[in-house]
Amino acid sequence: MAGLIETIAVPRASALPSASLAPIAGSSLSGRRSSVRFSVFKGLKIQQTRSSSVSFSSISKSVPRRGGIVCEAQDTAVLVPPVNDQTWESLVIGSDVPVLVEFWAPWCGPCRMIHPTVDELAQEFAGKFKFYKVNTDESPAIATRYGIRSIPTVMIFKDGEKKDTVIGAVPKTTLTTSIEKFL
Repeated sequence: MAGLIETIAVPRASALPSASLAPIAGSSLSGRRSSVRFSVFKGLKIQQTRSSSVSFSSISKSVPRRGGIVCEAQDTAVLVPPVNDQTWESLVIGSDVPVLVEFWAPWCGPCRMIHPTVDELAQEFAGKFKFYKVNTDESPAIATRYGIRSIPTVMIFKDGEKKDTVIGAVPKTTLTTSIEKFL
């Protein structure tokens, strides 16, 4: 089911000059309309899709889809490189040191909360452990293969085998304890 997606950037209030936050004099009382020019940023977007056709057995129907506000999260885990379907075997399964893999998605708030923690751990355990992240939206085959049902999920692999799993945005101490079991 494919559809055309249209997006409109919606600026943050902090991106606006303070003068534009003040009410526009006479705009609602006198019936005059004034326009305000917003700056563009990568943040929330309003997403609208065109109708797409759906087929159920012998019934075909055109289904209109509504737009919604979605988060276009920026790549926040800058220290931890991504891994995908093509690089999974060589980087994770074939690794000679233990590997921590964070399963996440850009729209997941708790995932963005745990990114800095995983970044810190990657620095602390550099050389002893490898750290990667899997965007489950871009690599659903890996998530399916390991039964990921909730994100964020952190898995630890050693000698090509899954050894431990931690689900949710947990404290740094929880992840540190899991990592230290496999050093």
